[in-house]
Amino acid sequence: MKNCFAIRGATTVEIDNPAEMDEAVSELFDQIVTRNRLDLDDIAYILLSQTPDLKTKNAATCLRKTGKCDSIPLFCLQEAEIHGMMDHVIRLLVVVGRPAESPAKMVFLRRAAALRPDLREE
Repeated sequence: MKNCFAIRGATTVEIDNPAEMDEAVSELFDQIVTRNRLDLDDIAYILLSQTPDLKTKNAATCLRKTGKCDSIPLFCLQEAEIHGMMDHVIRLLVVVGRPAESPAKMVFLRRAAALRPDLREE
């Protein structure tokens, strides 16, 4: 599609703790926005997922708490449990409702950087 694009990102927390989830989700969102020079009004919606071992808080609730996404639709789901998957992972898919001005910069933080070493910024 020429009229929209998506940016993927992921991060991890060390323990299933609401405060740590708040911090990790906020950091990931801020990095996606900054690295891609996004205007929040251009974001159509955000899909979030979290691994099944994260049970203390919904990642969309963490993002909503920042106050940065008050008018952006958010939807959170639990990832399928796959043998050998990385634990304590939170993922975001930010869908932007305008054409891309440059290639999207994917953001993988903390231990999640190991999920996509091919997308690391040098």
